Amino acid sequence: MLVIGDDGLARPTWAATDPLLRDYYDTEWGMPVRDEQGLFERLSLEAFQSGLSWATILRKRPAFRTAFDGFDPDRVAAYDAGDVERLMADAGIVRNRRKIEATVTNARATVALREDGGLADLVWSFRPPATPAPASYDEVPTQSAESKALAKALRGRGFVFVGPTTMFALMEAVGIVDTHLIGSHRRGTSGIWATR
Repeated sequence: MLVIGDDGLARPTWAATDPLLRDYYDTEWGMPVRDEQGLFERLSLEAFQSGLSWATILRKRPAFRTAFDGFDPDRVAAYDAGDVERLMADAGIVRNRRKIEATVTNARATVALREDGGLADLVWSFRPPATPAPASYDEVPTQSAESKALAKALRGRGFVFVGPTTMFALMEAVGIVDTHLIGSHRRGTSGIWATR
C-alpha cells in the first residue's frame, strides 16, 4: 500500500511517517552501490538486521560505522578476540556475538575475494534479467533464484549469515532489483531498471 505524503509523493507505509525511514527510502534504498566498502557495510547491516526491524539498524548505523571502523574490510579483517569483546561491550550497536564474529569472518572473506574480481563484481553478477513489478506488498518477493544462487556463492567463498532472504534484501537495498511498488515516486529511479 502506498501513502501520499504532505509533499504529494507516494511512499510505502513503512517509509511514510518516520523521518529517518522516509529519508532512507527517498535518498538511499534501491540506489546502486558498487564499491567494496559500501557493499560490505550493507552486507554486514543486513546480517545484523536479521530478526530485528530495519529502523533499529538504521538508528544504530552511525554507532555501527564508528565501532567497525567505517566498515573498512581490511581493518575489520584484522580484528581479534579483544575487538570482539570491545564490540560486545558497545551499547550503541546490536551486541550479538555470532553477528559480530560473522562480520569479522565476512571482512576476511571480502579481502580474500579480491583475487577473483572482488565483492562488488560477484554480488552484481547475480543481477536478474528482469526485476519484479509489485503493485502491492503481497507481490514483493522475499527471495529469488538469484538470491539463492548469490547466497550459495558467498557461502562457498567463506561468508556467513548470507541466507537467500538476507541476500534478496541486500539486492533490493543496493539496486540490483527494484521492488519499489508501482506508483511509488522512487520506482525506476536507480537508473538500472526502466520505470514500469
